[in-house]
Amino acid sequence: MKPYEAQELSIYNSLSKNKEKFVPTTPGAVGMYVCGPTVYSNVHLGNCRTFLSFDLVFRYLKHLGYKVRYVRNITDAGHLENDGESGDDPILKKARIEQLEPMEVVQKYSVDFHTVMQAFNALPPSIEPTATGHIIEQIQIVQCILDEGFAYEKNGSVYFDVLKFNETNHYGKLSGRQLEDMIANTRELAAQSEKKNPQDFALWKKAEPQHIMRWPSPWSDGFPGWHLECTAMSTKYLGNKFDIHGGGMDLKFPHHECEIAQAEACNHESPVNIWMHANMLTLNGKKMAKSTGNHILPHELFSGENDILSKAFPPVVAKFFMYQAHYRSILDFSSEALEASEKGFYRLMDAYRMLQGIATGPTDDWDVTTWRQSCYDAMNDDFNSPILIAQLFEAAKFIHSLKESHGSITKNGLDLLQTTLHDFLFDVLGLLDVSEISEGEGDKLSKTIQLLINLRNEARTNKDFTTSDRIRDELLEVGIQLKDGKEGTSYSLN
Repeated sequence: MKPYEAQELSIYNSLSKNKEKFVPTTPGAVGMYVCGPTVYSNVHLGNCRTFLSFDLVFRYLKHLGYKVRYVRNITDAGHLENDGESGDDPILKKARIEQLEPMEVVQKYSVDFHTVMQAFNALPPSIEPTATGHIIEQIQIVQCILDEGFAYEKNGSVYFDVLKFNETNHYGKLSGRQLEDMIANTRELAAQSEKKNPQDFALWKKAEPQHIMRWPSPWSDGFPGWHLECTAMSTKYLGNKFDIHGGGMDLKFPHHECEIAQAEACNHESPVNIWMHANMLTLNGKKMAKSTGNHILPHELFSGENDILSKAFPPVVAKFFMYQAHYRSILDFSSEALEASEKGFYRLMDAYRMLQGIATGPTDDWDVTTWRQSCYDAMNDDFNSPILIAQLFEAAKFIHSLKESHGSITKNGLDLLQTTLHDFLFDVLGLLDVSEISEGEGDKLSKTIQLLINLRNEARTNKDFTTSDRIRDELLEVGIQLKDGKEGTSYSLN
């Protein structure tokens, strides 16, 4: 029996605005597409939160025993500024600034993105297609939409006819927008564009003479529209109807709305069962974004080389901090919140290490089976990682109490507790096991703390309580708690 057969997973669907029981299109298999980065600059933490949210989804589905095909694209062409409809291509703009070929820019920032995701211990997707690698598929979809009567060509560019589409379909159903309201708000701009209506969006753009990235098509030498890329790549690898499509909240409109329209126009069916959107990250109470300058790059967080936070934080702590908020809620980054999360993370790791020394006995003081299911219940409720972490802290509290009282647990209970903690800490949340820190580094830390314990014991023997208290208090300030007992002094990392 597969684990998913014993669990009932519910996911919030942005399309229906409700939590829905998850039933994959193909039993035992899941197709998931997530909009990846546009690779023209270093990935910032707001982007990372989105990708880590879907890493959690990917990991949990795999943990449940599903065969998951996770597709996350790289946008390396066609994403214009101003919602992908006009202005400069940011990759070309960066290429001019840095005096590079566009593909050098793409390579540089693709490598940066992968390096950061690796630092966060995120799993790579099953397939990572690029927009430039799927030009033929995109041209075919444009031709299909033209043939269906939902697009028109003008001066070498091809646009999606939103008004025509809306006669038989509902454009705006994902974002909740009404086309009539959109028209009322933009009517005065209609004469400024070659489009029939301001709401129409580009499927194919004729390249200006200075536009380096261009491909031949039946309509012009040009490049695909940004929205088209994801429709082409998702349907190519997952089919015309797949299970989950994810991305940041900012992509709901127009990007995902346009994806739905393109797929319905060409394939005559809605492309996705469940739409998922991760919320944004704020920094000290303000939206984190490249455009405003209120953002912090991952390497600045990891190294402490920034003027925003009080100290450096390792990737695993930042990841743990993000998971202490639900993926659909806004999360604010601040030094105080990160420091509190860091202490909690090390307390969990300390409890996991303590399991090695827990005694076994004839009875259990805690219902481990019920607790284990509560961990599943949290994740089954729309991947509720903060509730899961709260349950993990309950286990840590129990382990600490067992250690301090020299209590015991049955062998079966201990094994189940250890397995469950390992599964959810490392397989599902994807945290790094700091107890498996390199032997040399762990030995250095242990010997250093033991030296300080010996110096403190010597001071206490000499009745130098000022020194002994100072050692204890200063260790506590850096997260190392000394515990005096009958068998001597031990320590834990908080």
